[in-house]
Amino acid sequence: MELIIVSLASLLAGFVDSIVGGGGLILVPALFATFPAAQPATLFGTNKGASVWGTAFATVQYSRRVNLPWRALGPAAAACFAASMAGAWLVTVVSPEYLRKSLPLVLALVLAYTLAKKQLGRLHRPRFEGLRETWIASGIGVVIGFYDGFFGPGTGSFFVFLLVRVLGYDFLHASAGAKLLNTASNLAAILLFAYKGHVWWHFVLAMAIANVLGSLAGTHLALKHGTGFVRGVFIVVVSALILKTSYDAFLR
Repeated sequence: MELIIVSLASLLAGFVDSIVGGGGLILVPALFATFPAAQPATLFGTNKGASVWGTAFATVQYSRRVNLPWRALGPAAAACFAASMAGAWLVTVVSPEYLRKSLPLVLALVLAYTLAKKQLGRLHRPRFEGLRETWIASGIGVVIGFYDGFFGPGTGSFFVFLLVRVLGYDFLHASAGAKLLNTASNLAAILLFAYKGHVWWHFVLAMAIANVLGSLAGTHLALKHGTGFVRGVFIVVVSALILKTSYDAFLR
């Protein structure tokens, strides 16, 4: 029964994650609710073991239809990988509990800015090129990659928002780029968690298959309906993240 529950959660998480990120909003609480006595690091590791496959498949699907700036995002993904591994190592020795109360506020600011700027992310107008774009994208990869390895909720949404706001991508290109960076951060975290013995491999296989199926469905919808659809889903997911993280921080 536990395998069925977490696999269904992984399916839905892969669907949401492939569009704008935020799959952890679904899968992580499902894992904690299903296995309340397990170590948090083990549940985070199992989550990464499943979600890395969905983000990887989404990256491939997006790259076939969306022209990604690989010269900028490739180094950014490498930086993201290193930063995420550092964050994942840190969470095995230091609790991220102090981040819980600040996260809803940060997400609320992201949502408010997105709603206020009606045209934000509707047009693809990159602000930088060459080495400058590479350095800025790598900076985003380092900051959010470290956050993903250390804590994680909302990582995909933060990637999308920063690629839109800072680099000038539209929401579709930002979502595609975010999948690449999120794959790198997930891969680094899973390697660290696996090394520390914090992955339940007997659950990961079924969860990974479900996550990929959800990811393929979500990517198809995003590519079919375009930037406006992705922006709408982004607003819904960030709103849900605010509610969930506020509950975790102040009411639980």
